Amino acid sequence: MVPREVKTAKDAKQIIEERKLSHVKVGLFDNDGVMRGKYMSKEKFFSSLDNGFAFCDVVLGWDVKDQLYDNTQYTGWHTGYPDAPVRIIPSSCREVLGENGMLLFMAEFAGEAESVCPRATLHRVLDKCKSMGLIPRAAFEYEFFLFRETPHSVREKGFRNLEPITPDWFGYSMIRNSTYSELYKSILAMGETMDFPIEGIHSETGPGVIEAALAVDFACHAADKAALFKTYMKVLAQKNDLMATFMAKWSNDYPGQSGHIHLSLRDQNGKNAFFDGDALHSMSSLQRHFLAGQQRLMPELLCMVAPSVNSYSRMIPGFWAPTDATWGIENRTTSLRVITGTEKSQRIEYRIGAADANPFLALAAALGSGLIGIEQGWEPTPPVLGNAYQQTHSDTLALPRTLWDATQQFKQSEAAVSLFGQAFVGHFAASREWEDREFRKHVTDWELSRYFEII
Repeated sequence: MVPREVKTAKDAKQIIEERKLSHVKVGLFDNDGVMRGKYMSKEKFFSSLDNGFAFCDVVLGWDVKDQLYDNTQYTGWHTGYPDAPVRIIPSSCREVLGENGMLLFMAEFAGEAESVCPRATLHRVLDKCKSMGLIPRAAFEYEFFLFRETPHSVREKGFRNLEPITPDWFGYSMIRNSTYSELYKSILAMGETMDFPIEGIHSETGPGVIEAALAVDFACHAADKAALFKTYMKVLAQKNDLMATFMAKWSNDYPGQSGHIHLSLRDQNGKNAFFDGDALHSMSSLQRHFLAGQQRLMPELLCMVAPSVNSYSRMIPGFWAPTDATWGIENRTTSLRVITGTEKSQRIEYRIGAADANPFLALAAALGSGLIGIEQGWEPTPPVLGNAYQQTHSDTLALPRTLWDATQQFKQSEAAVSLFGQAFVGHFAASREWEDREFRKHVTDWELSRYFEII
């Protein structure tokens, strides 16, 4: 048996017995899309397949630096950080990169913790989609920078004067991908082995930056694959004495890093519900309503798509990141790019997405907002023609400019509560307010350079 054939708990046990494994790896994803997990003995894993297991709920109560939130209700010192029930997903079985037959299984929180679990939050939106008779398909594409550094060297350097694997600006370079063909081929092979196949990969604009487009899949699988790609791209890099970063913007000198999401909806017969060959731009009325929902609700849900303080450093004019909730036909200066074509290819590219977003939550926001647009029968504004950065838009299209402002809109969003539940909205909003407060505790290099001598 191979991992792709595993569908049930019985299958999972069979493949483990066939491989004579004493342990397997089990992991789940936290608020920020960071994979947390451990090795688990075969006996414990078999029991967990049948009965579930428990995982300390602190992973829903701390930030990316393992610092404990002081403002959440779901968990904290006031609850004593108990274990929360977790269920294993047998069909998530995968080979583990470079571990000689070791298997990885994903898990997700259950019980009360399910209300704030990122993966479960996406699945609530997928359930809504199913109830509307629609089947979402999605594909993620990520930009990331690679450096000739290690986790030790970047800290020794204070994250300054880092050495990218390649110099200068050279997007779509055949020289780069040929010179580093072994690296590129190892990334492609990883995608095949770990079942997140890569449709295309190329050098992007900037030193050491690569863009990888994952193959389209049903939305539930697409998010899993995106989260695993981000995790194991970092693993692959570090195994080769390199480092990959998915920060939204790591340098003042180079464009930020996107995490675009391509989305379409199929009907129950498998037809693309976005395509109408007789309509303008082949856009069905359903696609227009979906687009309008994404556009209108983008300011309210932005903190799910731009979840860090750093996310907002990316959204500046002229660096390929959108700055307002705009849309256009094949326009890469807008937040929403309608890609027209055939019944097979008609879709929307959600370009506001950054590489630092939790894939489960970014997809939940992109999909859920569109579903509300369909329910409400909303219509989008006129499309942007030309450079969106140089055009004036109405206040309703303005996006929040900071994480704090985005979080305040999110907290007040009726749409967010209807899509994700009050428990998730309250918990995630508190985690973003914590993130912003942690940033404001620190003095930046910019402040020192600007004020130290002169003020």
